[in-house]
Amino acid sequence: MGTTGKDSLGAIREKITRNFLEALRVRKLDLASPLDDDAVLLETGLDSLGFALLVVKLEEELGYDPFTMMEEPVYPKTFREFVEVYARFAPSAGPA
Repeated sequence: MGTTGKDSLGAIREKITRNFLEALRVRKLDLASPLDDDAVLLETGLDSLGFALLVVKLEEELGYDPFTMMEEPVYPKTFREFVEVYARFAPSAGPA
């Protein structure tokens, strides 16, 4: 189910973390190092298909795909940057 209003950064991070770990589990992968802010996405074990599936799952849960909303593509390198992309494009509850 999608979000209603703008989720807090902490709530977005929790949902991304949960779905990220689930994506690893489904692909039968182990996280090589802790999934902290500085974790390099390319070193987490998820391949491009894994990330595509993660983004689809997050769109289902959060109600938006920030990568389709961008005017210029951004390719996050770290987990922090990945979370920040989602936070930046989170739909607002109303006019700002």
